[in-house]
Amino acid sequence: MKELLLADVPFRFDGRLWLEGPTDRFMGVGRLQLLEHIAVLGSISQAAKAMQMSYKRAWDLVASMNAQVRTPLVQTQTGGKRGGGASLTPAGQQVVAEFQALQARFQAFLAAETARLNG
Repeated sequence: MKELLLADVPFRFDGRLWLEGPTDRFMGVGRLQLLEHIAVLGSISQAAKAMQMSYKRAWDLVASMNAQVRTPLVQTQTGGKRGGGASLTPAGQQVVAEFQALQARFQAFLAAETARLNG
């Protein structure tokens, strides 16, 4: 591909990685960040605020992910004297770790191809 480049301009490869289910996206950068925020903040509402996303959108994303797997990724607790909350299940923690690792490999691939392209 390098011979096709007419100008001596440094190019770089860029891209996004996501995992598609049969009817809906299962995991991507945004969903990963939502799960990471839920894990840290203990709340879908607080995670949505941190991402400047509506609570309904965050809830819909969580519901979509949970519906596509055998074991839910996020578990919720209803409010009361102690308030409600949300946390990642062990399956959710595993999906986050595996997708983070996949993202790291993907970024390394893009960096290597960019280095190869620019010689």
